[in-house]
Amino acid sequence: MFIRTIAIAVLAVSGFIAAPAQARVDVNIDLDFSPPPPRVIVVPSPRHDSVWSPGYWAWDGRHHVWVEGRWVRAREGYRWIPERWEEHDHQRYHFEPGRWEKSHKHDRHEHDRGHDRGHRDKH
Repeated sequence: MFIRTIAIAVLAVSGFIAAPAQARVDVNIDLDFSPPPPRVIVVPSPRHDSVWSPGYWAWDGRHHVWVEGRWVRAREGYRWIPERWEEHDHQRYHFEPGRWEKSHKHDRHEHDRGHDRGHRDKH
C-alpha cells in the first residue's frame, strides 16, 4: 500500500511539472474600433544587449490600457517585432503580440538596436 501511494504521488507531481511546459494559449483580439492615438515618449539611450520594445495600447476586455515600453534582451540572429494593432477589413483592428523573428544578415529593423529615439511610440 505504501509503495502504491508513493507511485501515485510521483505520477501526480510529474504531471504537474510537465504540464506547464506543454501548455500553449492563443488569444485573438479583434475590435471594431481603433486604439487611442499613440503616446509621444522619449526612448531611453540604446543598450548593447537589448532592444527597445515601444509601448502600446492593450485591451483589457472593456477598454484600452497603456502598456509602457520596455527593454527586451537581444537574441543573436533574431529581431524583435513589437506588439501592435493592425487594421483589417476597413475599421477592424487585430492585436498582434510581440515576437522574435529570424533575421537575415542584410535585414535591419529599426528595433534591432534600439536606435529609434525621440519617435512616436505608435505600437
